[in-house]
Amino acid sequence: MDTHVDTAGTLARPYEVLAPAAQSVPLVFASPHSGRNYPPDFVAASRLDPLTLRRSEDSYVDELFAAAPGLGAPLLRALFPRAFVDPNREPYELDPAMFEGGLPDFANTHSPRVAAGLGTIARVVCNGAEIYDHKISAAEALSRIDSFYRPYHGALGALVDATADRFGLALLIDCHSMPSVGGPMDKDPGLRRVDFVLGDCHGVSCAPDLTDAVAAMLKSEGYVVTRNAPYAGGFTTRHYGRPGDGLHALQIEINRALYMDETTYERKPYFATLAEHMGALIGTLTRFDWRALKADGTGA
Repeated sequence: MDTHVDTAGTLARPYEVLAPAAQSVPLVFASPHSGRNYPPDFVAASRLDPLTLRRSEDSYVDELFAAAPGLGAPLLRALFPRAFVDPNREPYELDPAMFEGGLPDFANTHSPRVAAGLGTIARVVCNGAEIYDHKISAAEALSRIDSFYRPYHGALGALVDATADRFGLALLIDCHSMPSVGGPMDKDPGLRRVDFVLGDCHGVSCAPDLTDAVAAMLKSEGYVVTRNAPYAGGFTTRHYGRPGDGLHALQIEINRALYMDETTYERKPYFATLAEHMGALIGTLTRFDWRALKADGTGA
């Protein structure tokens, strides 16, 4: 059983960039939810055991896309866990009922994600279990955002901007995994899910040709692929995806049952095959004819 959580080095290293020797393609990969460096004070303050805290993790997704640097694209991975602070939210999606002390006036306290308990500082893990049995200080929430969220997005924004400057455009692949069955906090509770869900904000964040290329490659390996349901893309996809400016963002959700035991967190034997397929997917994107994208970024 893989129940390990790492409490070493979290404060010093909120993220890691796995960089290629030389970036050769206009691709950036990001894994915002695979971090599992759990600060010991956070674990001690939670009412949940370490295994249950991991329910919000996209476990091992960074490993599934580990071929990216060898194929000429950087891979950014958060080292902190989603249950601690979620970088796929607006910076201040916060539930005032969770905190002692006042929140900034600009905080978004009424988003659907806040209502579900899954704001920037989550109230629950993804199975609906409450993380805390007490209020935490607003100052602690703001400190997490400053120390973890902002450095992560500073690094991601720099990678996207540098890629666009070098190649004239950029494609950000935001890498996620999803439970095999919709949970109580999801739009599809109790429903069994397909292998992959591609989220391009219903065609707004990414040129259709790019989404089509990803879907076609995955289907060629026999996977069942859908688009934008139940996940159309989170904050990262919406924020960075501006095709009219040559900036494309696509969210990929992988069914966890393909590669891991969702109860024990053990990798399944198929993990290696899936990682090979993700490497092949990256290879497909490196061979994409970027010149085919129209000047306005929408694709042919």
